[in-house]
Order: sequence, then structure tokens, then C-alpha cells
Amino acid sequence: MDNDSASTFRQSDRIDPARANAMQAILNNQSLFEAGDALPPFFHQLYFWEPRPPEELGRDGHPRTGVGLIPDMGLPRRMWAGGRLAFRAPLIAGRPAEKSSTVESATRKDGRTGPLAFVTLRHDIHQGDNLCITEWQDLVYREDPSPDQPQPKPPLAPTDEESRQTESFDTTRLFRYSALTFNGHRIHYDLDYARDVEGYAGLIVHGPLLAQLLMLMATEELGPLTAFSFRATSPLMHFETATLCRKGHRLWVRGPDGRQCMQAEATA
Repeated sequence: MDNDSASTFRQSDRIDPARANAMQAILNNQSLFEAGDALPPFFHQLYFWEPRPPEELGRDGHPRTGVGLIPDMGLPRRMWAGGRLAFRAPLIAGRPAEKSSTVESATRKDGRTGPLAFVTLRHDIHQGDNLCITEWQDLVYREDPSPDQPQPKPPLAPTDEESRQTESFDTTRLFRYSALTFNGHRIHYDLDYARDVEGYAGLIVHGPLLAQLLMLMATEELGPLTAFSFRATSPLMHFETATLCRKGHRLWVRGPDGRQCMQAEATA
């Protein structure tokens, strides 16, 4: 890995098919990949790990802000709020790839529930001379929850879907996904931390995992994707069953109480 300027971080990785096959196990998909196979959209999340020593981690298990690309925003709670992806060429298993990351924007504002910081990262992934994927990753940072602060009411999900799938999650599935993506965020595997420090009712299902499932659903039903965007609207707990829904090119995740956990749009 190489941080060659104040605003660009470069990494290289070999797109090992073994890692993609481990993801297939998490997805309960029996098909396997070999070198030379094209990988499904968003599987690049399994690569380009950024290992940091313990002293460079924040209390939440993520790399501490102010150490790498992301500036110190002075707020402790991090959430992956959403993102956009442009798929220009498939990522090929067994070949080396390069990823360059930059901070496109970093702003701090005062919201209804207190100060908020918004960071947008841009990632470009190449194999050889081909630009395969461009991803914009939207992060939000906020203060710890106050015990007397009312929780925002989540939006209700539509119920007019043309197709649907159900997905269940348990602590093992969340831990395996965290390990495979080298995601140390404790809200996904440390129940005491998730409940007592960040105020959640349980472990949080990874937003990227929900987005991955929606992308696979869209690919299966609409064909190969050229673009995909998603936004998290309410956290899903590990003990809840999710309903993945599609109507046309719109997709969403509905929680068991009818709330919308994620909304997305696919372009095939």
C-alpha cells in the first residue's frame, strides 16, 4: 500500500478466487470461482484490506480518523450511510488489481440530533489498463446517543414489490462477513459494545452486506449491472429477518415491522 500524497491512498491486491469462494459460503451459494472467472458486482469489498496496528484503531475497531485518509472529525460514531457504484468491466479472479482512494468531500454540520460529519470517499479499481469499478462511499460520523434523546422514526417500506426474497442473519454470519472483509467495527460482533456504547438493540447487519444481497438480486432479475446506488435508512438487527424487494429498477430492504432499512436503484 502507498499513501503518495495527502489525498490519495493506493493499494494492490491479487484477486484470490479462494476469498470469493469464502464469500459464496456466506451467501449460501454452492457455485465456486476459478482463476479467470468474472466476479459478481461488489465482490471487490473482499479485497484491498487495510490492516492497522492496535494503536491506530479507534474505540469502535475501525482505523482511527486522522491516521489514514479520513480526517479527524471529532465525532466517535461511524456509519456507512450509502454509496454509488459504476461497473465498467468485471473484476477477474486470479489477476492483480490496483485501488486508488481519495477523499472527495468532508464537511461538518449541525443536525436535529446534534453535530454530524459527512465524508465521501472515491475508489477507482483497475486491472491492467482497464478501469473496472468506480465507487463513492458515503460515511456519517455522529455523537454518542443520549439516553433521554428520542429515536428518529424510520420510514415505512413500500409493499408493492414485484419480487421478494427473505434473508436471515445470525452472529456467525455477521462475524464471518466481518472477518472476510477485514471490518473491525464492533457493532457487528460485540453485542455489549453495540448495546451499551452505541445504543443499539442488537448487533447491526452490515450495510454493505445488505447492499451486496440487493445487487445479486438485481443482477439475477435484471441482468448485468452498469450502476448501482444505495442508502441506509434504518439499522437491521442480527435477530431480524429481512425482506429484499424489487419493483422495476428500485430495490429496498424491509424489516419485520415494515420499516425500510435500505433503498437502492440498479441500472442494467
